[in-house]
Amino acid sequence: MVVRPGEIFAGYRITGVLGAGGMGTVYLARHPRLPREDAVKVLLPAASADETFRARFLREAELAARLRHPNIVTIHDRGENAGCLWIAMQYVAGSDAAEVARSGELPVWRAVHIIEEAARGLDAAHAAGLLHRDVKPANILIAQGSAGPDRVLVTDFGIARAVGDSTALTEEGEVLATLAYAAPEQISAGTVDHRADVYALGGTLYYLLTGRTPFPRPTPATVMYAHLYEQAPRPSHEKPGVPGEFDAVIARAMAKNPADRYPSCGALAAAAAAALRGEREPDMPVRVEPLPPPRRGRRPVTVVAVVALVLAVIAGVVFWRRPFGETPAAPASAQPSPTVSNARPWSTYQFVVDAFPDLLPRTPFDTGYRGIHCTAFATTNEDKAQYGASPPLDKAQTLAALQCLGDRDPVTNLIVACYTARNPMPNTQGLVPFEGTPATETWTRATGSGSIMWGMSAMSGTLGGQVALYFDSTTRNHCQIAVFGDLVTGQDLRDGWWPNAPI
Repeated sequence: MVVRPGEIFAGYRITGVLGAGGMGTVYLARHPRLPREDAVKVLLPAASADETFRARFLREAELAARLRHPNIVTIHDRGENAGCLWIAMQYVAGSDAAEVARSGELPVWRAVHIIEEAARGLDAAHAAGLLHRDVKPANILIAQGSAGPDRVLVTDFGIARAVGDSTALTEEGEVLATLAYAAPEQISAGTVDHRADVYALGGTLYYLLTGRTPFPRPTPATVMYAHLYEQAPRPSHEKPGVPGEFDAVIARAMAKNPADRYPSCGALAAAAAAALRGEREPDMPVRVEPLPPPRRGRRPVTVVAVVALVLAVIAGVVFWRRPFGETPAAPASAQPSPTVSNARPWSTYQFVVDAFPDLLPRTPFDTGYRGIHCTAFATTNEDKAQYGASPPLDKAQTLAALQCLGDRDPVTNLIVACYTARNPMPNTQGLVPFEGTPATETWTRATGSGSIMWGMSAMSGTLGGQVALYFDSTTRNHCQIAVFGDLVTGQDLRDGWWPNAPI
């Protein structure tokens, strides 16, 4: 539903558009009786008709309306009009913290002040038994015309929930928080409490200090992987002039384990203020470890949960792409690492791993050849966008694949795709079509024989190298391996990876 300026909606006269998001649009509107302007959020008609989104939206108003704090945007009213749910809230004239950071140099002292004010509002919400779960610079408003320090308000408790509330208000496996600031436990469907907001506020502080998100990666998959497994970034390394004392603050705020974080947003803000004064916190040990499996009965959100899959079948040849991006360097190893205690089996994807046991990790939590970390998913005839962590395969599914993050020396990512019906894989192209004519040759090893192609392919709009491998043996001829490198040529991959690959 589009509401135009000058129109009346739920008694409000719409005067402009403030913004739009996945659930709906926020309008600037004049109150029907009082001499003031409100911000009116209107839910999309399709979302209003969806019981899950409807329940989430109504819960937003119910929970957020309880909050009364100078650092929290006030909820005024809610209702339904023309089949659309709406909520009216305090209008804050000004900008948000993301816009302020983008507008130019943001002094460190001002970044700390914004975090201190936002922390007060978040701690007040936590004290009232509410979580925000989507803390980010765009949800921190800076009122204009302040005579003194910035007046800061936290907004958009649209996915807040009561602490301890087990009512499911989201699609199964849906990532609620904006990925750039999402805590690991939100991505892995673990137990979420106020420390997820501490993590996100730490990521917000990092953005205000540096102008960059904590893990700037080219795809949602690589951002999620970084939150789960990579060390917190150091703002002093990213931007000259940021005191080194802030490195330890970000490291603790964005610790993978919630128990290692600050106990409150206020404690994080106090540490940032101390860093501004030159007081250094003791460096904390960084624990980067796989998270425990999610609770039974709830599908986890994995590194491919929100990534769009492009699959086209042209003349019987499968062309599809799933680029990753920058990944952390991993130690080279010709064998998978030892199994961790909380690892889970590959379930119905095991036949893919069994075909290449020295290349692929033994479990989703292990690493394979040269430190690759892999995730499983399938494509179907009926639904080309079915994702999840090792979902059971059924008769309708035609292609199972493992997607793996490489060590960039020289492999950026690697994909093993196999037909579930064990039909032979056509060997006329790569998973991503080559630019021009690739080089080809046959190969023979003790493990079997097949063919190999190498050349250049367009990955995320960037030209990079690709190697495609095919197999003659009936035990593996239903599979293809595609190896990609963002900053190398196909020849580099052919010479640097293939000779020693355990195929």
